Amino acid sequence: MQHITDSMVEALVSPADAQQVLRDAFARFGQHEAAMQERIRTEAGGVKLSTLGAVIPGQGVAGAKVYTTIKGQFSFVILLFSTDDGRPLASFDAGAITKLRTAACSVIAAQHLARPESRHLALFGAGTQGQAHAVQMATAFRLESIRVCTRNPAPGLAESLAAQCGAPVRLCTADEALDGADIVVTASRATTPLFAGERLPPGSFVAAIGSSLPHTRELDDVALSRAALVAVEWRTQSLREAGELVQAAEGVLPEEKIVELAELVTGQVRGRRTLDDITVYKSVGVGLEDVALAGLAWQRLGGH
Repeated sequence: MQHITDSMVEALVSPADAQQVLRDAFARFGQHEAAMQERIRTEAGGVKLSTLGAVIPGQGVAGAKVYTTIKGQFSFVILLFSTDDGRPLASFDAGAITKLRTAACSVIAAQHLARPESRHLALFGAGTQGQAHAVQMATAFRLESIRVCTRNPAPGLAESLAAQCGAPVRLCTADEALDGADIVVTASRATTPLFAGERLPPGSFVAAIGSSLPHTRELDDVALSRAALVAVEWRTQSLREAGELVQAAEGVLPEEKIVELAELVTGQVRGRRTLDDITVYKSVGVGLEDVALAGLAWQRLGGH
């Protein structure tokens, strides 16, 4: 059984590749041709073990991601199996896949929920995920500015990110970042809302991807109540894990406001309806994403 490293994944799979295979995986899920396992977390002595997985026969793969969390640090591994004969195909260092798939799914959501002419990105949190989102959003939309609100910016962050994205990058306050923003990405480790929901500009799209824990949230109830719709990867897991959804006050998120990414991809549900709609995508990360992307990397290496 082959082991595929993060550097191999980065060389084999582009963001555009990731978006394509993930769009296909969610379409299959929406057509009941794929299935997912919810995340299960087990903890003792300050060490957390988490597992989640998926079966995607149309892509020829099934598998699971297993990872530890110790003092806020994650270590990921993916195990991939054939759906033709059940044999194990490969193991993966899953850091690169996790970074790629999270931003790629946000772009897929944005293509349905953001205005096509979006030009200004507000980025909250500029770690690995925040930067990956900026890069992929800059490719999907012709961004003219990226405004970053982050507590501890790395030296040279603005210059480095600007070079990667091909757009000016400025470090600023939350209010400055939100002023005129078309796309808002929250990729932080915040446990309480990052800004007042009243500050979201009409017509903006928000990708909230920083947490999959029910006791933490990046968006407040005002932001959610102003949203015309809130897209999630999978209701079953998201309603259990997403702090925004778990903690929302009664009446803030009526059932009809929550839609699944698969419903948008397959056209079962319409995305943005008016130019002034505020739309939200709340991601927690699901096994379908990891398995689909691992399968693509394995195929690119000549797997059969």
